[in-house]
This record gives sequence, C-alpha cells and structure tokens, in this order.
Amino acid sequence: MPTTVTTGTTGTTSASPRTRLRGWWAVLSLTLALFAIVTTEILPIGLLTPIGAEFGVSDGTAGLMMTMPGLLAAVAAPTVTVATARVDRGLMLCALVLLLAVADFLTAAATAFWLVLVARVLVGITIGGFWSIGAGLAGRLVRPASTGRATAVIFSAVPLGSVLGVPAGTLIGDLAGWRTTFAAMGLLSTGALALLLLTLPALPPAEVTRPSVLRALLRGTGTRYALLMTFLVVLAHFAAYTYVTPFLRQVTRADPGQITGYLLIYGAAGVTGNFIGGALVTRAPRLTFGAAAGTIAAATALLPVLGRGDAGALALLIVWGLGYGAVPVCSQTWFARAAPRTPEAATVLFTASFQATLAAGALTGGTVVDHTSLDAVMWCGAVTAGLVVLVAGAELRPPGR
Repeated sequence: MPTTVTTGTTGTTSASPRTRLRGWWAVLSLTLALFAIVTTEILPIGLLTPIGAEFGVSDGTAGLMMTMPGLLAAVAAPTVTVATARVDRGLMLCALVLLLAVADFLTAAATAFWLVLVARVLVGITIGGFWSIGAGLAGRLVRPASTGRATAVIFSAVPLGSVLGVPAGTLIGDLAGWRTTFAAMGLLSTGALALLLLTLPALPPAEVTRPSVLRALLRGTGTRYALLMTFLVVLAHFAAYTYVTPFLRQVTRADPGQITGYLLIYGAAGVTGNFIGGALVTRAPRLTFGAAAGTIAAATALLPVLGRGDAGALALLIVWGLGYGAVPVCSQTWFARAAPRTPEAATVLFTASFQATLAAGALTGGTVVDHTSLDAVMWCGAVTAGLVVLVAGAELRPPGR
C-alpha cells in the first residue's frame, strides 16, 4: 500500500492528488468504523427496555451493557496501545473492527444475559484500542492544512452515532426485534473492515507510547485539568442519558415511534453541537467547555419539570444534544493541547478517562434509578454538569492559553 505520512508538525512528504484523495477515503473509512463502534456502544440506550424484558432484568441491571464496555475500554486504551506500540497502526485498526463484528454477532445470538455482557467486554476492548490508535491519525492521512477538517470529520462519528445509529437501531428493534439490530451492526462492522483494508496506507508507528510517557503526562497541570473536566461532564451526561429511553416511556408517555423520532432529533442537534464546539474550542477552550456543560445541566434539570409533555421533552432534548455534541471534541482538544509532542499518548488518556467515566456514569445512574426514580437521575446529572461550569470558571490556566 502506498504511504503518505504526516508526522505531527515536523514535516510531511509530498503527495500526488491521487494519494491525497486516497487519504480522504481513509479518513472516511475511519469515520465509518468509528460510527459502527460508537453506535454499538450506545445502542443499548435505545433498546434497554426490550433487552431487559427478554432476559428478565431491571433497567438498572440492563444498564451494565453500558457500564461494561466503558470499564474495559478504559483499561484497553493504555494496555492495547502500549502492548502493540511497534505494530502497524492500520493492521491494529482492522483487527479491532473484526473484533467488533464478532461482538455484534455474538450479541444477536445470545441466549442469556451473561453472554450479552461477554460481547460487551469485546466491544470495550475495541473502543479503547481503536480510539487510542485511530483518533489521532488524521495528520498522517491528509495534508497538514487539512488536518483540522479531517479530525472534525472523524469525530463527527460520535454525534452521528446518536443521530443515525441509535434511532435507526431502535426503529429496527421495534420492527424486527433487538437481535436484528445487532446483526445489522455486525454487517455494518464487516463493511467498515473491508473499506479499511482497501483504503488505509501502511501506518508504521510514528511514536512508541510507553508507560513512562503516560505517567509524565499525568503529572502535568493541563492534563489534570482536562481529566477533571472530562470526568465531571461525561459522568453527568451518561448517568442521565443512559436512562433517557425509560424516562420518555414512563414519564413523558411517548410511544416507541415517538422515542425513535426524539432520539433522531437529539442526534441531529448533537451533530450541530459537534461542529460548533470544534469551531469555538480552539479560540475559547474554557468558555466553550463550560457552555457545553451548562447546556447539559439546564436540560437535565428541567426535563423532570417540562419533559412530562411531548413539546417540552423534545425541546430539552434538542438543547441537551447541542451541549453534549460539543463535549468529545472539547475534551480531545484539551488533552491534545496538554501534550502536543505526544499525540497518541494524549489520545490514550482521553479515551481511558472518557470511557471509564462513561461506565461510572451508567453505573451511577443505574443505582439511582433502581433506588429512587427517573426524575432523580436527571437531577443528579444536572448537579454534576453544573460543577463543570464552576470548574471552568475557576482561576486555573487552561492548556495553550
């Protein structure tokens, strides 16, 4: 495979138009693979109730389908990246997408809930490894002037998983059963694998990520600030959003078709928030991150009050989507600014912290739901997101400012 390598900002090789075009095809293949990964990860949000009902488990226990991948991804991010530091990065990405396809098909065929959780472990390994290796590759696939745009395209997979993946998966589940949804995701993952094999150039490791590099990053003030902000906002979001489908069913009294439409509109708002956040975060990182968290706090605080009617619930989901859509790109930008010389190591910390907190959020939300109410879990999310606004306004110097 032809190689066109851009190593950070240290220099690039010249590339023909054909090679540059192939680089963009590689970016799109990465985006499709990440779309499959993100959708598989958060798909249980739309299918929580039917899966729990089939296996006879509560909504809180079914929430383990969100907790397990997050926990495993947090461990896999540093482990897989360090263990495979000298392996071609394209080869690793293909192996991880193959693992995702296996996990999807295993879920579709599961005869017991514990088998679903085993499949979710495989999903977690895929998430941790693929994000850590793949999220920072844009600069090696396209020209330096296009790196920012290519990164935004790759990260658009996150809100697209909400705007297309979860609503489509929920609709398929309503029409043909949740197993059909996961079988379809297995086919999509297989297609993404084929596209990666066709488009990715050779990608020998540009840097070797060692444990000592990760430990050094953790000692930096900028990295710790990014960790704190990410922990609080992701905890707030997933503690509440994991249980948004049960909320819409039981509190708003929306029917399955309405819920699918609501999640679709939420995802569309998320796509918008992603590009707004990406445009603003480089100029005002603290303000952008704080505004995103404040938007999530307002939406989750008001949902138990105004979300009992269709119009109120839909309006607040739009606000929520705009806020959360900006979070991943804001968080990744903060980590990258804190470690400009070691981009893969920065992405490892971003992935590990994001996924560990996602798991903690889903687990915390499940505990609150099982012991109190769906209203209470929304208010807990609001309070936690509000803390991010306070932290963002604290007298701490953000990285790169």
